[in-house]
Amino acid sequence: MVLLIDLYITLNTFLLTFWVLRWMNIAPETDFGKVITHQLPQVLIFALISFILTSSFKGIVRHTGFKDMMNVLKATILYTIMISLFSWMIYEIKTEPAFRIGKTVIVVHFLFNTIALSFLRILYKNLYNYYVTGNRYKRKVMIYGAGDSGVITYKALTADDKSKVTVMGFLDDNKKKVGKKINGIPVYNSNKISKEFIEKHNITEIVISIQNLPGAQLREIVDQFADYSVTLKIVPAVSNWLKGDLTAQQIKDIKIEDLLGRKPIKLDNEEIRNEISGKVVMVTGAAGSIGSEISRQIMNYPHKKLIMVDQAETALFNLQQTTRKFYNDSCEFVMGDVRNPERVEVMMRHYQPDIIFHAAAYKHVPLMEDNPYEAVMTNVKGTKTIADLAVKYGVEKFVMVSTDKAVNPTNVMGATKRVAELYVTQLNAKSNTKFVVTRFGNVLGSNGSVIPTFKRQIEEGGPLTVTHPDINRYFMTIPEACQLVLEAGAMGKGGEVFVFDMGESVKIFDLAKKVIQLSGLKYPEDIDIKITGLRPGEKIYEELLVDNETAIKTHHPKIMIAKVYQSVQGFEQKVMDLVFTEPTENAMEANLILVSKMKELVPEYQPSNSIYTSISNSFDFQNPK
Repeated sequence: MVLLIDLYITLNTFLLTFWVLRWMNIAPETDFGKVITHQLPQVLIFALISFILTSSFKGIVRHTGFKDMMNVLKATILYTIMISLFSWMIYEIKTEPAFRIGKTVIVVHFLFNTIALSFLRILYKNLYNYYVTGNRYKRKVMIYGAGDSGVITYKALTADDKSKVTVMGFLDDNKKKVGKKINGIPVYNSNKISKEFIEKHNITEIVISIQNLPGAQLREIVDQFADYSVTLKIVPAVSNWLKGDLTAQQIKDIKIEDLLGRKPIKLDNEEIRNEISGKVVMVTGAAGSIGSEISRQIMNYPHKKLIMVDQAETALFNLQQTTRKFYNDSCEFVMGDVRNPERVEVMMRHYQPDIIFHAAAYKHVPLMEDNPYEAVMTNVKGTKTIADLAVKYGVEKFVMVSTDKAVNPTNVMGATKRVAELYVTQLNAKSNTKFVVTRFGNVLGSNGSVIPTFKRQIEEGGPLTVTHPDINRYFMTIPEACQLVLEAGAMGKGGEVFVFDMGESVKIFDLAKKVIQLSGLKYPEDIDIKITGLRPGEKIYEELLVDNETAIKTHHPKIMIAKVYQSVQGFEQKVMDLVFTEPTENAMEANLILVSKMKELVPEYQPSNSIYTSISNSFDFQNPK
């Protein structure tokens, strides 16, 4: 079909050429009838041969690109050469003059024919996109950024039939670009786009396509469209493009992590490599959010053996499956509970680890407030068990993952982590094992954290629940936190409590509104936010340093050392009393006894918004009955 159309166009452009030159009085005095009978067959034959030899008709017209245009150019050049040679032969053998096509006609026909064949291919492509597939394109998109990245994004979207989008325009704040057109698509002033404009043109998505966009500027863009019913997406960094090319599938929804605005962490990878190289590394809680990411990152270093320990069967199995292509025979997945001294000792004796990253812990504040015995058994006894055995079996370094909730704790979970911190730091002073603590805040996207909870609530139709309108939290991404754990572990000499720079705290209420917006919905019209009240043991503001602690800078700008002071007499014996407290039939009585013993170990522990706040003041812990 394309070949027939190309031949038809070539014949018509030849006749058009003859007519135009005749009108300009520069065409040969050949009778028009003889042009049709003597010259037109030549045009048909030579055009057919040149089109077949160059395969210019085989390109899929609706996907016409630069290479197709080059094939058309090759075909018309070949045709011009062939018909020129034939006319020269006619002239040399002095046959019927009507067979000879003049030089002027040949040159002008070449120009007309090349333009016509190229233009009509572009026309076919646009007509096909507009009329044939246009009705299926339901998503109308605007691209934020009219630079090189924006143009590449436009090409990626329009070249992919599966993306089913129509690009309505570009947005940019560069006055030199505003009012211009790119591939026929207008460039609008990003600062003058109104809600009415979005609704009038039925814009459903805005794709942000600016490379190396600072977090602060991204937040401004997101805030600009906060009240609009549009979904915001972002183009990944060039380094993440597949084989250097952007595809429509790589354009993703903006994540909360993108809005944090912190600069990428620069790790001393050589120091971490030297620390882990040739070592047997054990990770407890390896199936959890932090433990699994630490394990994945260690897989990238030349370790001797990596032992991943967890008591959660399904989660450990999932880690094994998702990392299958990254690990080799040096990695082992081991079922084990850090609360079981016999099982832990078997693992320590068998694997003889050089370095332990201890991430096994119970972390959910409200749940641990109701189950303090389990919190003590895992967070304190589990840490004590594996720390004591680390000393016994000559482990070089023990890195404990802690939390900002251990700072001036107001809940059971935070208090247990503070006891664990204090235990390993005092153990460091009397052993050859170097004990290091890493302390940081909330981790975005971790199991049970606020972002997955908000997303689940949106899927259920809302409302999003926030415990207090002023509640603030520090946030890090999982990879960021784990990178700093590895870095701190490598630089630790023993006895340090490393505190991470968490950036600025984030108001959870604002975070909830951002999640609603990034889901393409509006607050409060589509999804509301409900204030539920502070949960037991929950703080409004989190801290990273205890009142009597000071922070010392390290060579890494995001890692500081907290100076920990231990003033509780008989600390070790009190820890023993705590972890060997037997549960009683009276659950409340047992819980109060545990809380009392933790208050002795952590004087700054002040239960907040909890049943232990009022009851503990009048309860006789020495004579509970």
